Amino acid sequence: MSQPLWKDGPVLHQAPDVFPLGTDSILLADFARPGKAERILDLGTGGGTLPVLMGFGRPDLRFTAVENDPAACPLARKNLAENGIPAEVLEADLRNYREILPAGAFDLTVSNPPYFEQSGGLVSNHLGAARSDRGCTLAELCAAAAWATRWGGRFCLVFRPERIPALFAALEAAGFAVKRLRPVHHSPDKPANLLLIEARRGGNPGLRWEEDLFLRTADGLDSPEVLRIYHRTKE
Repeated sequence: MSQPLWKDGPVLHQAPDVFPLGTDSILLADFARPGKAERILDLGTGGGTLPVLMGFGRPDLRFTAVENDPAACPLARKNLAENGIPAEVLEADLRNYREILPAGAFDLTVSNPPYFEQSGGLVSNHLGAARSDRGCTLAELCAAAAWATRWGGRFCLVFRPERIPALFAALEAAGFAVKRLRPVHHSPDKPANLLLIEARRGGNPGLRWEEDLFLRTADGLDSPEVLRIYHRTKE
């Protein structure tokens, strides 16, 4: 099964045994804003969604993607190759970061990590496990990012508001300072259900709280920013 994301844009092949494309990944790819000729690491790439979204039309970028699920790695390689994204996909456990990743080699690290604790969320199958931290805790994820990201480099994530204290503690323990945060709401009358976060390795204290992102207007229509992110209108 394949899914074109926008007219003349990338095509993502999906599979029933690999976690599907979601709005959270699309928002994170837009939020991360890769610079020119950056080296980018995706921790837990699944089907390669984030590198495809960030790398499409950007031949200057170079990606390394880590994924522990043997069913997802061939799909990620297929998606990256068919969209012309220069990338290496490592089938490995990111907790073994010292063995699989060079220290300080990446300008930007991204991750759409597990949202739920081991005791919470849907974890009855492999798709549920992709949303629980039973296979990789926040502390382990942040330690891997700290190892691989250069000093002064960025780590961008999407996460749930209710577990932000745990994430911030893990980032701080790994040597990251949270520098940018953007709340995401379904609509103006709903509380934030996602947070987009940028942390900097070795960064000084100082957080920029960005304007809230609403997926829909009060009338229930796609918001102007969602239309931009999904390439449904000109910026």
